[in-house]
Amino acid sequence: MNISLKQYIEQTILPQYDAFDGGHRRDHAQMVIDESLKLAREHGADEQMAYVIAAYHDLGLRIDREKHHIHSGEILIKDEHLRQWFTDAQIGIMRDAVEDHRASSKNPPRTIYGAIVAEADRQIDPTLVIHRTMAFSAKLFPNGDFETLYQRSKDHLLEKYAEGGYMHLWLNSERNVRSLEQLRAIIRDEESLRALCKEWYNQQNQ
Repeated sequence: MNISLKQYIEQTILPQYDAFDGGHRRDHAQMVIDESLKLAREHGADEQMAYVIAAYHDLGLRIDREKHHIHSGEILIKDEHLRQWFTDAQIGIMRDAVEDHRASSKNPPRTIYGAIVAEADRQIDPTLVIHRTMAFSAKLFPNGDFETLYQRSKDHLLEKYAEGGYMHLWLNSERNVRSLEQLRAIIRDEESLRALCKEWYNQQNQ
């Protein structure tokens, strides 16, 4: 890894994540970086490009959540500092990859780099996914009781993660395949799903 590039990312880019919501702070960005580097090595991709893509992938959250992937790509391509280390063609590929990382995208990533960051971004720890889903439901319905939040969360989990859901694994990494199967088993088991949702709800209302 180019030391100057690493210093720039660590000192200028990653601190921006400190202002984001709990699911998208610096620890999340670092997790995506670590997993992206691992996948880049496994698939013979440029590690420096994978590193930058991962570091920039959620920066657009500071502008808008719904289109944050597009804004993140714009932030990357407009960052003149990156031209010290990458060609225009490489920067274009990195922007495309950032735009392609979103879980709700119905189209496959345009390059291996998009597939890498999308796969790395899939943090499918079952308990974490369910708790974060409940947290987002509570944000949408701040006065909602448990049943309201539970039903909204269950519907979202089914839509996104169940068999036929809109979330795709483009590289089928061992970590994600195993975790997704565990999550799907919980979603199919109403008692287990309700218990994990109730666990989050009780923690917030102690």
